Amino acid sequence: MSNSDIFIGEIIGTAVLILLGGGVVAAVVLKRSKAQNAGWLAITFGWGFAVLTAVYMTGALSGAHLNPAVTLGIAIKDNDWGTVPVYIAGQLLGAMIGAALVWIAYYGQFQAHLTDPEIVGDPADKAIEGPHDETTAKAGPVLGVFSTGPEIRNVWQNLATEILGTIVLVLAVLTQGLNDSGKGLGPLGGLMVALVVVAIGLSLGGPTGYAINPARDLGPRIVHALLPLPNKGGSDWSYAWIPVAGPLIGAAVAAGIYNIAFA
Repeated sequence: MSNSDIFIGEIIGTAVLILLGGGVVAAVVLKRSKAQNAGWLAITFGWGFAVLTAVYMTGALSGAHLNPAVTLGIAIKDNDWGTVPVYIAGQLLGAMIGAALVWIAYYGQFQAHLTDPEIVGDPADKAIEGPHDETTAKAGPVLGVFSTGPEIRNVWQNLATEILGTIVLVLAVLTQGLNDSGKGLGPLGGLMVALVVVAIGLSLGGPTGYAINPARDLGPRIVHALLPLPNKGGSDWSYAWIPVAGPLIGAAVAAGIYNIAFA
């Protein structure tokens, strides 16, 4: 795979991942969506199918890492760091593009949701810009379409949850998901990883919304901060480091476990 193949493949794949993953969240939570209130099962399976679609679409082009944590895990396993910056740059750009596409697809629903007095006036939806209580503070009313946030704001628990979820994901990728070259996901591996993502969402997604992917969280959070959405609330930058650091730590731990137990 050339650097251009990797960069283009990761942009396309991660954009599709976020378009479909962020799209299912928008469908479930936004006012005047036909899927409003479809629930957590719809979100977890929607993200799993998003992973499956993106992997099958771009696996042959870039190996479909679609996640800096996966890229880091593979780099540690192989001690090969040459393409890591290319992968991560493509993933972050793709995530931002995907988030912007979600906004386009649900433009009318965003406007209806954020200008409805019942939504804007809800005390639970206040922005998190000033001092906040560790256990109850919440971000703006649509930030969850773009990025993750904890139900209970506790740094060590939130970080641990992201680390544990990513260990499961990256260890599954390294043991079962890689293609013959060992540089990315194969067809059967893509299906397995998609099911693992659903399992993580169902079992470990409750506390933080299971980012398990730094690009998936950071790229759309930047887009949320930039978009001209009325009454959107803050982008919760005080929390933003956790869904970046947690998955990277989890990936390093998973690669260490792999090298000790499986290599």
